[in-house]
Amino acid sequence: MIVVIDYGLGNIHSVIGAVEKLGHKAISSSRIEDMEKADKLILPGVGAFSDGMANLKKLGLIEPLTKIVVEGKKPILGICLGCQLMCKESFEFGHHQGLGWIDASVIKLEPNKKDLRIPHVGWDELKQAKQSLLFEGIPEDALFYYTHSFHAKCHNQNLVIGECDYGGIFTAAFQNKNIFGTQFHPEKSQMHGLELLRNFLEKC
Repeated sequence: MIVVIDYGLGNIHSVIGAVEKLGHKAISSSRIEDMEKADKLILPGVGAFSDGMANLKKLGLIEPLTKIVVEGKKPILGICLGCQLMCKESFEFGHHQGLGWIDASVIKLEPNKKDLRIPHVGWDELKQAKQSLLFEGIPEDALFYYTHSFHAKCHNQNLVIGECDYGGIFTAAFQNKNIFGTQFHPEKSQMHGLELLRNFLEKC
């Protein structure tokens, strides 16, 4: 069973729909009991970093979820805001503490070309910076769907498995053992997005 963590932010239904399309059972839940029983977890998210952390704290999920993921080594995939929340800190509308699972800071996307708009919205390439089971069967420079104004800057470059060039290179995907994160939305990325989700569900 796959649990998509419901903390009040994110496109829960499209993530569940994509997982079920791949033949896996998925539920949305904010109950720790369900997360403990799950085979794998997905942390989606759309919105502001501070709201995401506030909602996780209000639901009492931060410490129990950290125990499940960091100590229990349960595989988890963070998507968009979900992957940012896994980082140590964010500088979106102030300075905010994150879950701290990834040695990274969430900073503003600042392309070096004036004609590139913020937020970064639409299809863009994913360069596979490092071999990962998450990318098995996915061609180099495959297109994925992005929508964001901030991104994770990993302080440990060994964690970066995917990059994107939008007026400068930024981290598009990271991995720290059982913890995976994608800045793009695999559930909105058609064929390659579904393949990436399948890899997470069946191989990672």
